[in-house]
Amino acid sequence: MQNASLKINLTGGIVSPGTLRSIVEAARQSQVREVSFGSRQQLLMWVKSETERNSGLPDLQKKLKAANIEFEINADENPNIISSYCAEEVFPTGAWLSEGIYKDIFDLFDFKPRLKINISDSNQSFTPFFTGNLNFIASNLLNFWYLYVRFKQSNKIIRFPVLVYSLEIARLCQRMEEIILSNGEMSEEAFYQAVIDKGEIISQSLRDELTLPKFMLPYYEGFNRYGEKTWLGIYRRNERFSIDFLQDLCEVCLQTKIGQICVTPWKSLVIKGIENSDRQTWDGLLGKHGINVRHAANELNWQVEDLTDEGLNLKKTIIREFDEYDVRTFGLSFAIQTRPKSEVFGSVIVKKRDIIGSLVNVFDVYHSKDFNPNTREYVLFEKGINRAHVAEILQRLAKKYYAKTTVELEGARLEQSRKSIETIDTPMVHQCKRCYTIYDERFGDIVNQIPAGVRFADLPESYCCPVCEAGKSEFEEIKSELNVV
Repeated sequence: MQNASLKINLTGGIVSPGTLRSIVEAARQSQVREVSFGSRQQLLMWVKSETERNSGLPDLQKKLKAANIEFEINADENPNIISSYCAEEVFPTGAWLSEGIYKDIFDLFDFKPRLKINISDSNQSFTPFFTGNLNFIASNLLNFWYLYVRFKQSNKIIRFPVLVYSLEIARLCQRMEEIILSNGEMSEEAFYQAVIDKGEIISQSLRDELTLPKFMLPYYEGFNRYGEKTWLGIYRRNERFSIDFLQDLCEVCLQTKIGQICVTPWKSLVIKGIENSDRQTWDGLLGKHGINVRHAANELNWQVEDLTDEGLNLKKTIIREFDEYDVRTFGLSFAIQTRPKSEVFGSVIVKKRDIIGSLVNVFDVYHSKDFNPNTREYVLFEKGINRAHVAEILQRLAKKYYAKTTVELEGARLEQSRKSIETIDTPMVHQCKRCYTIYDERFGDIVNQIPAGVRFADLPESYCCPVCEAGKSEFEEIKSELNVV
């Protein structure tokens, strides 16, 4: 049976319950029973192709158009704008980026971008920074952004030489898109000049280098308190959400006055702002549909390509083996790539490779530099692996990561100890030049009946060395080699 893939962009990974309800109602009437969410926070579904008997695709297109919902079929000419808004309030983020600023930026996009655009808070580690072509990352300066440009079909990233103002982002994206699609890869200087030649922009000079947090994927599932409210994360092992569940989800959102649903790059949902008084209603929704919201953490740190069973099945096989051997994966994220030009995000990448004229396939395992998935620099760990041995190789790689982490932590501990010792004030004492006897005010001088605590400067001029009787003027100040703790 021939199926068509239908994609609906959810700008910034945000959708209102009313809009989602319109989508799922149209899907239900067109014989669609499940939908998925993609790694760029878009909604995806398979629909029986128009060439197939009893296809619901024509009717679905008609209903979506009537609801003013834009879509693409078997195409991704206009990639979704992704953002870290799903992490706002519920995970650590920066000081100034808020819901209002995100939405002000999104509202200014009055065109359909053909390049991938990422809009990210610099302090979070929940969404990727550099998987777009135009990657905006919040600076420490209110309403100004770093911009990193990755040209199409390239891993080369250049930094835009100024900070960009929030309300310039949409206009600048349209301008840059024209330049990139017309010229291809350019140097940083040539690209900046081409942008400025099309008109000035509101900007600020770069004051500091961008500093990103260490990657640490937070646990994003289940009920979690923040402030006086609760957020709910929902993940599905098969990456599919039933139409029945989503329809009920929208109804509960409207009933409990939840105004938006967030989609994450991990193909899960986040619902924020649940009141304590509504918790039982949400529990009832999960119970009605048998939704488990407590999966193991080593299952949540994976990304596979959108709408691909091959990568998803390999992930499930690996996780089963990880569970059997109780493998620790904290601090790592994994991705599986089964198609040559697809893009996935992870600190460990498993890539399928065809050999012998595509009759046989093997897998190569890479890890990102320093195991940070945002570096986009990958190192080959093992190549030509049979599918049955991939999990074993990943276990070896995890051990390498933890060995490296242990060495780094021990090095950091020793460095901290060294600095702590250096910061201890070394006391000054006075030493007799003739016999090298020490006068230390912390102890005084028992022979001359000088109590502890008397400074050398306060000793009488008649003071003399208790050993050789040299005068006070024969003493010199030196650093003590003895520290008393």
